[in-house]
Amino acid sequence: MKALDADWYKSIWSLDIKEQSWVEDTENQVDFIVNTLELTGKERILDLACGYGRHALSLARRGFQVTGVDITKEFINDAILTANSEGLNVQFINSDIRELHFKDEYDVILNLADGAIGYLESNEENLKIFDVISNALIPGGKHFMDICNAEYAEHYFPAQYWDAGENALSVSRFEWDDMKRIMLFGDDTIVYGESAKKPNIEYGAPQRLYSIDEIDIILKQRDMQVVKTFANYNGKDASYRDLQLMVYSSKL
Repeated sequence: MKALDADWYKSIWSLDIKEQSWVEDTENQVDFIVNTLELTGKERILDLACGYGRHALSLARRGFQVTGVDITKEFINDAILTANSEGLNVQFINSDIRELHFKDEYDVILNLADGAIGYLESNEENLKIFDVISNALIPGGKHFMDICNAEYAEHYFPAQYWDAGENALSVSRFEWDDMKRIMLFGDDTIVYGESAKKPNIEYGAPQRLYSIDEIDIILKQRDMQVVKTFANYNGKDASYRDLQLMVYSSKL
């Protein structure tokens, strides 16, 4: 695959993402987060890179006070339409995460489906997201992120995977630059009921991946600590054998 431009994350997204098979697991993911973080329903939650609001909306339906932030205006507009149609008390903000200046305001912060972690133009820029997280959390606040595991990439990439959902068949392709710690990720979708065509994955989005040890260091530098790591939303322990890396941490 060829790498997209460094600022790919500003323009690549569309509401076609709703057809991806993995969005079907949203409610199970929210259940897991609520149970794992032992949330009571009173917490103020900040959902960073919230997309079209699938997790934020689910949490709002459960009575949480939620703010969702995403750089893609089409996503935010769609999330607002859904929230208004359901009468939900949830705020959506169209913004680059780096432009947020919250201070000790949120009990819980989420970065789900990558949450833009590792998407930015350089290592220095990527670390700014962790600064925003630490600054926005209250002391004792909780953070949960769902990213890809660099250790898995080291062992198993390049690779290609298929995922059959209820509405579509998705194919994902992965390549790895070990020197730069960059993954290239490309995907395509075949929607059931439509004329099938051969998937075309010519370009990949570059993303900086992190290992558990790297995440631990980054968080400690920001007065945060890892509480638990997982490999899926069923509670499996994280390891290099699993692509998914979920990190539950707290602010000291």
